[in-house]
Amino acid sequence: MVSDTRSYHHGDLRSALVEAGLRLARDGGSQALGLRSVTRSVGVSPNAAYRHFADWQTLVLAVAVEAQDLLARAMRLRMDAMADDPAEPAEGAGPGEPVEGAEGAESVGPGERALRRLRGVGLGYIHFALSEPGWFELAILTLNDPDRADAVADRVAPPYQLLLDALDEAVDTGALPARRRSDAEWVCWSAVHGFADLATRGPLRRQDRETVDRLAEHVVNTVIEDLRR
Repeated sequence: MVSDTRSYHHGDLRSALVEAGLRLARDGGSQALGLRSVTRSVGVSPNAAYRHFADWQTLVLAVAVEAQDLLARAMRLRMDAMADDPAEPAEGAGPGEPVEGAEGAESVGPGERALRRLRGVGLGYIHFALSEPGWFELAILTLNDPDRADAVADRVAPPYQLLLDALDEAVDTGALPARRRSDAEWVCWSAVHGFADLATRGPLRRQDRETVDRLAEHVVNTVIEDLRR
């Protein structure tokens, strides 16, 4: 039986619908976000959703924005973890080479720390796509659809902002030549997103996770080293 929507205080139903959308999208992506399925999971009628959302597309967009924030959070955690890991490679070193004399984050110079954070952007993006394909598909919805992108034109997608900031930090610390900064975000994003697509929907989806992770590191390292030349 459908519950009485009057039990919700102002604003609570909107949050409940978005949270329900996230739960459904985690396993089924955007295709799982039918208006009836979302409202049913909350226990209200479909008409109740129109008190907070103009239409179904607006609801999907609100859930997609939350999924973008989850993606950015996962990327930020990966960036911070890599920046503080003494086992990460030194600036200019190969991916498997340890940092000489590193005992912790204090041993990491600003240039290398910036490069680690830039690597964390790419690897965090790919890891999220592999670990949470439903949320990932939803998170990039506004990026792939111009109409939806226009609806949130006043918001820079947090994952994209993390990439911009990491590239700027790499330039500011001298880890990346300033002359290579122009449009570098598109080089990085194209490579990383293309790999994520191959790994989640393309031929790489049949590979074991260890192989995919190794290839992901190779792609990210290759892009960064190319930008540093």
